[in-house]
Amino acid sequence: MNLESTSSHPSRKLFWQGTVAMMPLSIAVIPWGILAGSYAIESGLTVFESQALSAILFAGSAQLVATGMIKAGVGIMTMLLTTLFITSRHFLYSISMRDKISTMPLRWRVALGFLLTDELFAICGHQSKKQFNQWYALGAGLSFYLIWNTATLIGIVAGTYIPAIGDLGLEFAVAATFIAIVIPTIKTRPILLAVLVSLVSSVYLNYAGIDGALILASISGMLSGYIAERVLGARQ
Repeated sequence: MNLESTSSHPSRKLFWQGTVAMMPLSIAVIPWGILAGSYAIESGLTVFESQALSAILFAGSAQLVATGMIKAGVGIMTMLLTTLFITSRHFLYSISMRDKISTMPLRWRVALGFLLTDELFAICGHQSKKQFNQWYALGAGLSFYLIWNTATLIGIVAGTYIPAIGDLGLEFAVAATFIAIVIPTIKTRPILLAVLVSLVSSVYLNYAGIDGALILASISGMLSGYIAERVLGARQ
């Protein structure tokens, strides 16, 4: 999809193009949003507080972890540090996107910064500065935000009236969403190696009962991909 000319493509059309491009990931995340809403209710949060997590925090994995820690009675500082670490990847996303949005007005930078998720980065992160269009990104990000919050509301209602909704297997949506994000990015051998090392390390470390298995597996994957890229680059 060519986004290079904003004059020949009205902003409204670009907005809807972004919405359509994001739709597969938006649909895939619905069970995840339902799960986040129901878990928030189960953890003892009110309906308003549960919805506010999605409306303000807007970070699926961090929300699930935070509600689990609330239910377990974990201290606020531990909770904040944990969620900060989980969402730290967004700092890398923002660095990668900086050259695309740094020249935009503040209102655009704030809006797109707030809407920046794994899914939005998967849609727009690969675009060059010339290809990137703020209306396209806004359509993708805002549509995802609205669907995520709607799914959360459904989960809140379901969690209130349907007992043990977490037993329905909705957590698979988390894995399915990230699979849909990761697979299209595997275009080089270093990336493939990073994914495989992360996968194998995660399974092994979890099986071994090691604390922080997911974090260690992620670091292992990043290091292996970085080393492979340097080695292949040196050979070329």
